[in-house]
Amino acid sequence: MGLIRLHPPRVCPTIAVAVHGIEPQTFERCALIRDWLDDHGVDRVTLLVIPARDLHPVGERCPAMIEWLAERRRSGDAIAQHGFHHTSSRTGEFLGLDERETRSAVHAGWRVLKLAGVEPDGFVAPAYAYTAALRLALAPRFRWWAELLRVNRGLAAGPAGVRGPISPAYSLGAAGPLSRALSPAIVRTGSLLATRSMRLDVHPAYLEHPRHMLALEWALGRSGGRRAAVTYGELAGV
Repeated sequence: MGLIRLHPPRVCPTIAVAVHGIEPQTFERCALIRDWLDDHGVDRVTLLVIPARDLHPVGERCPAMIEWLAERRRSGDAIAQHGFHHTSSRTGEFLGLDERETRSAVHAGWRVLKLAGVEPDGFVAPAYAYTAALRLALAPRFRWWAELLRVNRGLAAGPAGVRGPISPAYSLGAAGPLSRALSPAIVRTGSLLATRSMRLDVHPAYLEHPRHMLALEWALGRSGGRRAAVTYGELAGV
């Protein structure tokens, strides 16, 4: 009788889409993008919320947005804290802050969202700009936090923080003309790679750039049939 060879179960490749920069001014565009993603088969998304853009708490400025976030969470989306005030003039929001200032800003943002009824599961720094002080402040508070190259499990999700596998976030670059020109081709290429997971960043400003939306549509069309949509938390295993 021959030996029976057991093969490990095949792991389904995934796609993790994050919608960045959600706050009262961008709310309508972000809601349109979320519906558009749903139309393209992305049924689970990570929503990155700015707690107090220009130091105005989201719960006071836009109750409709808070209701929408709560509804999206009930539908399976994840909520992430995206910095604290995330001003456009200072994308690296935590650069130059000491440990006390960093811890205070992180806690203030978390508290604003919790009081509004949308306590965040994880954290994503604006522009993925992390410091040692910021990493120390995040680990005990959040279940996961995302860097440019990976999504890490926080101490809040278990006895020890765990660094996730390499999984770079593809973005369509709103930083400058060269980045905007090259990034659609980079996103298309990324969608063709035989990686276990693909992360895709989407910003509300993309609605103003038809080439960006076409590149996203192409990438989602290539990935939709072979990748299952997951949140950042699921990508981190929490």
